[in-house]
Amino acid sequence: MSLKQRADALLSAAAQAGHVPGVVAMATTPESTIYEGAFGQRALGGGAPMTTDTVVWIASMTKALTSAAAMQLVEAGQLSLDAPAHAVVPAIAEAQVLTGFDAAGKPQVRAPKRPVTLRHLLTHTAGFSYEFWSTDIQKYQASLGLPGITECKNASLRTPLLFDPGERWEYGINIDWAGKMVEAATGKRLGAVLQDKLFAPLGMDSTAFKLTPAMRQRLAKIHQRGDDGQLAALDLEIVQEPEFEMGGGGLYSTAGDYLKFVRMILNGGAGNGERVLRPETVALMAMNNMGANRVSKLTSAIPPLSNDVDIYPDIPKSWGLGFMINEGRFPSGRSAGSLMWAGLANSYYWIDPARRVAGVYLTQILPFADLRSYPLFESFERAVYDSLG
Repeated sequence: MSLKQRADALLSAAAQAGHVPGVVAMATTPESTIYEGAFGQRALGGGAPMTTDTVVWIASMTKALTSAAAMQLVEAGQLSLDAPAHAVVPAIAEAQVLTGFDAAGKPQVRAPKRPVTLRHLLTHTAGFSYEFWSTDIQKYQASLGLPGITECKNASLRTPLLFDPGERWEYGINIDWAGKMVEAATGKRLGAVLQDKLFAPLGMDSTAFKLTPAMRQRLAKIHQRGDDGQLAALDLEIVQEPEFEMGGGGLYSTAGDYLKFVRMILNGGAGNGERVLRPETVALMAMNNMGANRVSKLTSAIPPLSNDVDIYPDIPKSWGLGFMINEGRFPSGRSAGSLMWAGLANSYYWIDPARRVAGVYLTQILPFADLRSYPLFESFERAVYDSLG
């Protein structure tokens, strides 16, 4: 059975069974797209079909794009990986290490042992977390009246460190701070930098923080899976006039656009006839940059937004400059040394430099690590590897 036949069958069956409202999946080699398919609906009950150019909120798949923009500035000498980040964004120096709460619930903090650097931010070892994963962050936000990260207010970034920079891995608002560094170094909004330096050169014409009218016409709705397993469409959208553009999770895009980005990484920084990163920069981004630290289990602190996440716990995983790296082979066929990450509404990608293949899978479902959608992503990935022989 061909990849087209096998992938079409499994994706269409999942949509027809109601396991996902709609799904788009694509795979590519360094040269060309080897699969694309779309099934189901953009919104359950809405009638509009999911298509290969459907626009979705890619959430934390934004992180790799912001990281790439930061690395372009490292190449240009405008940012440094290991200099104190507060030299570029002074406000980050205000982040203190949270040590606990007093009897009245007031946060207790101390100064960090060392300054946060861009390398810390890009590897999620700075000490920042998200309220999705940390009840301590939730308590801190409540005590100071701070807005959540998805409100995209500057005050959203005023959360503490949970440990000294460099001492372990914790998934959090790091790439939002990296986006702030990109803005400070260029004097431009993050979206404008991404448009000029990545999206336009790569031909990504449907990727932006602010939905254009043409993008909105193709927009899929986010769905919530209830306790009964059923899906319901939500009127949920990222702030369209934000105080800051959320480099860690604010972008909307399409599978085709994101495939152009992952193909560029496969090709060592070149895509669409343009070079956007040097080969040695891409090689550095794809290497472990967190030392002896390793990615750990994410335990949900807000169950409607995410399930617990522990991808193949027996396989060690590190972090490069923008990507998670699996240090052993995945059962799907993904090679050791491959790159991946995902978005909160169950969007996923992987990049396998060894096998020279990459893929993108998009749905719009909460909670993250959905018990129906994530296995479907793995099945799609397995079908791609089986087709390679």
